Amino acid sequence: MEELKVGIGAFWLYPQHHYHNEVEELKVGIGEWKIARPPQRLITLGLGSCVGIAFFDTRTSLGGLAHIMLPDSRQFQEITNRAKYADLAIPDMLEAMLKQGARRSSLVAKIAGGAQMFASADRRLLNLNIGQRNVEATVGVLKELGIPLLAQDTGGNYGRTMILDTGSGKVYIRAIGRPLKEI
Repeated sequence: MEELKVGIGAFWLYPQHHYHNEVEELKVGIGEWKIARPPQRLITLGLGSCVGIAFFDTRTSLGGLAHIMLPDSRQFQEITNRAKYADLAIPDMLEAMLKQGARRSSLVAKIAGGAQMFASADRRLLNLNIGQRNVEATVGVLKELGIPLLAQDTGGNYGRTMILDTGSGKVYIRAIGRPLKEI
C-alpha cells in the first residue's frame, strides 16, 4: 500500500501507525490534518470547542480528517501552524487530497465538535463562543469550496471523538456517556 504523507501546518511528516483489529488507525492531533486510503481509519480525540472535518471521496475512497482549533487566521500576524485554522486547514487538506487523486466533484464532508465547554459567569467569555465560531467558519469555508456538508454533530457542552473509516466512508462519533453514533 502506498504510504500517504500527512500535513501538520506547512510541514510534511509520515504518520505514526496504530493497528486495531487489522485496521490501521492514524491519529490526527489538535491542529493537524491527515489523509488516508482503505483500510486505514482516521481518528481524532478531544473535540471540545475544536471542530473535526472529515472529507471523503466517494469514487476513490480517499479520506481526510482535520482537527481545527480556531476559525480564522487573519487576526494573527505570524502563522506557525496552518492546520490550526479553518480558513487555512480545510483548503490545504483539499489541495493535498486532489494531488493524491481525489475528485472535487465526488468529495463530501461531515463535521463534529464546536461545543461550549465551559460555563462562565463572565459574559465576555460567553460571548467568545469559540465552538460556535469554529462551526460557522467551517461551514462557510466548505460552502466557498463547493464541498457538500452531508452531516454534522456540533454544539452542546461535551467533547467528542471523531472516526473516519476510509473503507466505507462512514463517520462515527463517540462521546462519554453517549452511545457510538454514525453521522
